[in-house]
Amino acid sequence: MRLDKYLKVSRLIKRRSVANDACDGERVSVNGRQVKAGYQVKTGDVIEIAFGQRTLKVEVTAVTENATRADAPAMYKELE
Repeated sequence: MRLDKYLKVSRLIKRRSVANDACDGERVSVNGRQVKAGYQVKTGDVIEIAFGQRTLKVEVTAVTENATRADAPAMYKELE
């Protein structure tokens, strides 16, 4: 699954267009590398997202095409 879609489906970012902008603005890195929105997310990847002064670091635990609001938090595990 593409990174921008994963961020939206997992509800880490509300809209796919916002996820795209975050990737283009180099505010998202996977496994320590800056990546484009088209990066293919895999289980075990570590995603870091910069939200202003705060940085969110999560590990991908599941990649599913659709997720309900209740299921979305099971797609990742927060680190640190």
